[in-house]
Amino acid sequence: MRVAVFFLCALLSGSIAFAQTPDSGRQVFVNRCAACHGSDGNGGELGPAIATRVPALTDENLASLFRQGLPAAGMPPFPSLTDSETRELIRYLRTLRPRSGSGPVRKKISLIDGGAIEGLVLNQSSLDLQLLGDDRKIHLLRTSGNSYRAVTSQADWPSYNGNTIGSRYSPLAQITTSNVSRVVPKWIFSLPNTSHLQVTPVVVDGVMYVTSANECYALDAGAGREIWHYQRPRTKGLVGNAAGGINRGVAVAGDRVFMVTDHAHLIALNRFSGALLWETEMADWHQNYNATGAPLAVGPLVVTGTSGGDEGVRGFVAAFDQVTGKEVWRFWTVPRPGEPKSETWQGKGIEHPGATTWLTGTYDPDLDTLYWPTGNPSPDLIGDDRGGDNLYSDSVVALDAKTGTLKWHFQFTPHDVWDYDAQETPALIEATWQGRPRKLLVQANRNGFFYVLDRTDGKFLLGKQYAKNVTWARGLTPEGRPIVVPNMEPSLEGKRVCPSLEGSSNWYSTSFNPTTGLYYVQTNDKCGIFTRTPMEWEAGKGFMGGSFKQAPDEPAQRVLRAIDIQTASIVWELPQTGAVDSWGGTLSTAGGIVFFGEDSGALMAADAANGKPLWSFQTSQLWKASPMTYMFDNKQYVAVATGSNIIAFGLPDEAR
Repeated sequence: MRVAVFFLCALLSGSIAFAQTPDSGRQVFVNRCAACHGSDGNGGELGPAIATRVPALTDENLASLFRQGLPAAGMPPFPSLTDSETRELIRYLRTLRPRSGSGPVRKKISLIDGGAIEGLVLNQSSLDLQLLGDDRKIHLLRTSGNSYRAVTSQADWPSYNGNTIGSRYSPLAQITTSNVSRVVPKWIFSLPNTSHLQVTPVVVDGVMYVTSANECYALDAGAGREIWHYQRPRTKGLVGNAAGGINRGVAVAGDRVFMVTDHAHLIALNRFSGALLWETEMADWHQNYNATGAPLAVGPLVVTGTSGGDEGVRGFVAAFDQVTGKEVWRFWTVPRPGEPKSETWQGKGIEHPGATTWLTGTYDPDLDTLYWPTGNPSPDLIGDDRGGDNLYSDSVVALDAKTGTLKWHFQFTPHDVWDYDAQETPALIEATWQGRPRKLLVQANRNGFFYVLDRTDGKFLLGKQYAKNVTWARGLTPEGRPIVVPNMEPSLEGKRVCPSLEGSSNWYSTSFNPTTGLYYVQTNDKCGIFTRTPMEWEAGKGFMGGSFKQAPDEPAQRVLRAIDIQTASIVWELPQTGAVDSWGGTLSTAGGIVFFGEDSGALMAADAANGKPLWSFQTSQLWKASPMTYMFDNKQYVAVATGSNIIAFGLPDEAR
């Protein structure tokens, strides 16, 4: 089994003293590391090859590894290593070269501008080459006669939603309403032993990062070729969504890639080599915690949460130092008994409350505020032991980005017994509202209502039903609180409620186009049967409190809807054909297009102004992911995860 860490050497007892000589670094290596990694650094019985990985790390990175170790990965710290020994060891490590035929080959590459670059060739074909240079960075190259030209991205997609504001809108306009019909597949990359990927690719400096559970791949964004691959074993005995292999992606900052593991750890990888830099446990997976969401990089911090709301954990949002992995702050989404707002939990339900934070939030740099959606209370379908509103479940919480202090909250579904969590990324919008500029937050909630809030203070501005059928509530009060219809709770016999448990919408991405002023959301016109099943919480087991199914003999349909944020009116809608069980989201662009995963399995493009279908490509897969776009080598690509594949689309060369 391949373990992608740098050093797993056993720590020898005591310090080995010797005079510093030109060969002293080799002596340190032989005494400390060779038993695991081989005498030439190309791998041994107990440790992986390191000859190909050292070039990606700075001297400071290596020294930090020696001092701190990677205990979670099996590498202990080396506190007895002196400064002079550290310097000599680093010097020797830089002389290591991969064994012939066993790893990347070192080459000097001639460039078309007359220059040259040296490094390790990680992958190569007759048309492209991926090089880890001596500068410890990735260089993407394309053949040009007998030499190469460097390529990269001109417009990145650097985070889960493309930016921190969650709008899923791109200013790219090479692909337009007039030429989108000519879009074709450009490349495909398959992730082995995976299915129904939920990741959104991230692109930074021409490199695409994609994930599945406990795996991360770095790809050439213009060719789809693998650069490096990090993998660790999946956790046995895990419960929750992560046990099914779900991971939605990474955050990137500086030279680091951040992702969560299935068992609720946060890790940092070197983005040029895939080397594990640090690992931090966020929560104990034995208590039903797991993790699936893409982190969010904010200033010097990386922010994320965990899954486990259907298994009765206590939710939180936490921020960690990007360099060290140390926790900086934590906001618990449910108070402890006796703390403020604990009175909104009446009964023993507060002991296993849910309200997890498994989807990526958004960030306003001007206000230095994070907006994070929270999940359902537990158990999902029984509220008997948790009377009251159950704060801060089913809410968006506005947090000070530096301290995690709560600024305000808005709860969409108080005392939820239908699993109508708020886990859809809130979009942050700058718009004129009733004649004056205003900072808005919008969300088409799972509960069937569309909301507009003032994100400076959480004030409710507008709300309206956007789904065809909503039976659990008959409207919203002037403060935005739902007017709940009596006798709509799940029953032992089964209660018909609209929308279904999957919601009128869900976690898949929405988008907002500032040019059209429209907000695009994939919606489900679908009702369900909610059945309660009394249960007690247990470690290692689910805590739904019931089951659900689609209402029998009732028509259901998936519809792409465009909502005017000023009025909450539906401007246009595009009904789809399918089983209403897909989970594909939307992307809007300055080219006047909305890309989305259509219910039959096709990736489709529609006119953003009127919803007219313009293009489709049938993947024959069940959508579980949302599209993104980027510019590479001056060509616009649209990429999406479908099944076990990442597919990138673009215009034919002659069409641009």
